[in-house]
This record gives sequence, structure tokens and C-alpha cells, in this order.
Amino acid sequence: MNGPSGDPEWFRVFSPAPDAAVRLVCLPHAGGSASFYFPVAKALSPSVEVLAVQYPGRQDRRMEPLVEDINTLADRIAEELKEYRDKPLALFGHSMGAVIGFEVAQRLEARGDGLVELFVSGRRAPSASRPERWHDASDAQLVAEIKSHQAAGSELLDDPEMRAMLLPAIRADYKAVETHVYGPGAAVRCPVTAFTGDADPKVTVDEALAWRDHTSGDFHSEVFTGGHFYLSDHTAAVLRTVSARLTASLAGAV
Repeated sequence: MNGPSGDPEWFRVFSPAPDAAVRLVCLPHAGGSASFYFPVAKALSPSVEVLAVQYPGRQDRRMEPLVEDINTLADRIAEELKEYRDKPLALFGHSMGAVIGFEVAQRLEARGDGLVELFVSGRRAPSASRPERWHDASDAQLVAEIKSHQAAGSELLDDPEMRAMLLPAIRADYKAVETHVYGPGAAVRCPVTAFTGDADPKVTVDEALAWRDHTSGDFHSEVFTGGHFYLSDHTAAVLRTVSARLTASLAGAV
């Protein structure tokens, strides 16, 4: 669903909330799609309207070319969000989505569009980089990597036809995030909240806490039990924090 005159391709509004005080833009993980945030949209409506980002090359955009560059994705999303300035915006990104969210936040702030808050989940801070090259791995190795994180739907990769359909987008996303280079002194001015699982092999608690060095605003963090997709088991608790932080930020208490 589009904004006042916006292009509907990039955003899905699963639970329209015309009276909401704020919009939360939700960015999926590598290989993920907008539908990952369907439960989030339902849970936060009507107080928060969720715009779930749909990257090119998947689900109803599967015929579009894949994008293998974080900056290109961030540029396009930030441009599309110009049509949604009638309400305050916040961003929530999980894993690769956190990287894109951070880049989008910098672009919005650079043009004078302030953010209520940036929520980063399951991703280490820009200053806590690791050399990873899963996008160069064989199909079997990449599938094993994905399944090791126990993401919902990863069992689809057991089917050869589904694997052939899904792997190109997953590999493109891995390439985008693994080759991304942050700008010098990358930081935002808005408050940042970092969520992580205590057994996440992709990010340690200390790597998540390092997000505090990338904002001049308030910083908050929470650690949950679980791995990279801890979010699936703790959705209600995470959303309680999201709601509380948004309410406090809108009231000027953060």
C-alpha cells in the first residue's frame, strides 16, 4: 500500500493504521521478505503503522533484478520514503535489515528528515566488522549456513526446485552485506536500540553493544535467549520495548 503519492512496490502495509502517531519501517534479513513482518504489523496496529520493505527479486517482485549493493538499496528506500513524511518515522531492521536501516537513517538525517528511533536486531555494529564470504560459497555450503540459523522457512531449501528459486536472492543479499563498507565515522543522531540473542553466532553481545558508538543520541540494548532468529521466540517482548521506546521518543522523554 502506498503513501500520499508513493510507489507501492517497496512497502507492504499489512495492517493499515491511518490514526497511528508514527510509522515503523521494517527491513528484512538476507533472503527475507516483507511477509516476515506480518505478525509485527498486526501486533502494533493501530498505534503504529508498519511499512514492511519488499526488496526486489522476491515474492511479488521476483521478476525484478536482484540488488547486490547495500548503498543502492538504501538510496532507493530513502527516496521512496519521501512520500511518507506526513508522520514521524522509525526504522527496524533485522540482520542485513539493520545494516540497510542504518544507511537509510543516515540518508534521511542528511536531508533533514529526523527519525524517532532506529532499532537494530541481530547485527553487530559497524565498528565490529568480520571478514565473511558466504556469497562465494558453494550452494551446499550456503544452504548449510542458512539452515544453521534455524530461520523460519529454511526447510524449503531441502526441496531442489525451491532451492533453485530462493538461493539467487539469498546469495545476492549475502554479497550485499558482506561487501558493504561503512563510511568514515558512520553515525546517526537519533536514538538507537540494539536487540540480540545471547547465542547468536553472527553477533556477540559486545558487538551489539558497540552500536552505542554510532549514535549521538540515546542508546538502549536488550539481550534475549536464543540464536540469530531469537526474534521468533521473543516477538512480544521485543515489540513491548519497541512500543515503549516509540511512545517515549514521541513524548520527548528519550
